[in-house]
Amino acid sequence: MSAHGTPEPLMSRKAGALSGTAEVPGDKSISHRALILGAMAVGETRITGLLEGQDVLDTGRAMQALGAEVVNHGQGSWSVHGVGVGGFSEPDQVIDCGNSGTGVRLIMGAVATHGFATTFTGDASLTSRPMARVTDPLALFGAQAVGRAGGRLPLTLVGASDPVPVRYATPVPSAQVKSAVLLAGLNAPGETVVVEREATRDHSERMLAGFGATISTEVTDEGRVITLTGRPELQPQEIAVPRDPSSAAFPVCAALITEGSDVLIPNIGLNPTRAGLFETLREMGADLTYEDPRDEGGEPVADLRARFSPEMKGIRVPPERAASMIDEYPILSVVAAFAEGVTDMPGVAELRVKESDRIDAMAQGLRAAGVTVEEGDDWWRVHGRGPGGVEGGVTVAARLDHRIAMSFLCLGMASKQPVTVDDASPIATSFPIFEPLMTTLGASFSRPEG
Repeated sequence: MSAHGTPEPLMSRKAGALSGTAEVPGDKSISHRALILGAMAVGETRITGLLEGQDVLDTGRAMQALGAEVVNHGQGSWSVHGVGVGGFSEPDQVIDCGNSGTGVRLIMGAVATHGFATTFTGDASLTSRPMARVTDPLALFGAQAVGRAGGRLPLTLVGASDPVPVRYATPVPSAQVKSAVLLAGLNAPGETVVVEREATRDHSERMLAGFGATISTEVTDEGRVITLTGRPELQPQEIAVPRDPSSAAFPVCAALITEGSDVLIPNIGLNPTRAGLFETLREMGADLTYEDPRDEGGEPVADLRARFSPEMKGIRVPPERAASMIDEYPILSVVAAFAEGVTDMPGVAELRVKESDRIDAMAQGLRAAGVTVEEGDDWWRVHGRGPGGVEGGVTVAARLDHRIAMSFLCLGMASKQPVTVDDASPIATSFPIFEPLMTTLGASFSRPEG
């Protein structure tokens, strides 16, 4: 059952050659952070290219509830009138973060060192996801979380009235945990330090520096040591959000597996902590090229061109690459189903606690479509059936997970028989224009009768 209302089944049929230009939305990770840091700056931050998916809109509403002024000027142009570090006020209502794990965890960090209580909730998917991974390190600052067993939403976070700086080594690679600790450290005195053994997406560090915070990163025997000096006066910025590599993954991968396809996806962020999927696809033999590589707003970007690639082979994806492509494993497993040989994906336990158990969700659906999948607690393996070799002819459960829904709709574009997802409505959380964009490229979608 969809958390967004009545379930919206969607069927994807075998498509002809996909072609054209895919203008995907703005980067979701950067959009969340732009709103939050804009709210913590002094003055007006202007943002263009903001992703206007439900997850980001929920974060914007949360910033308003905390006292910032957030204005939509239309066509992806927004402004945030910030209240300064330490300037948030206690919200009058519960903060509902919908489906967004990134939104709720980052906002928890931002309020953890303010001396008031904030209650958080979300949809059926978000309330099943673990929050202790964030509330535990925030407790080191002096914050207290009161809620359901296992640290799940809804919960109330009582911020520290007299916060102390912390040094925290992340037990698992997680940009959300790292960012929550850094955001909490903004309103703590002295230096807050985060140590991560494996590099995760570094948008928070880049953007904090851009807003004027004193932050440094050093690579040591411990890993990446990130040091933030607390209580800066953040300066408002002009932010142009690059387009989301996680959204670009869907037209890219659909083109690679659909016969005759040639698709251009412009202005995609290629931050090295996010571009692991594209590196993996090229190692598999994908015809995927970077055109006009450049730098925009401190982030590397390029135009991606993806063409049908019938010669792709299965590979072993290095486990150390997982953090740079954790959200892309579902769609990678679809590509792997159309490659020759076996694709091994180790070191991916994080997939078990995303919007759904993504390993189980993809494995169940792929098996139903005729693909052999093996799995363990932190690994899975897809046995490819080669170009055009996937049967399809199934209805799969999206499990309130936007990436599961989009991945199986891409599977249907190249499988012998149609593939139906039981509820496509969660796609709006991250990629609200997915259906019309893919249809313009040549995808064949329809609402199943009944």
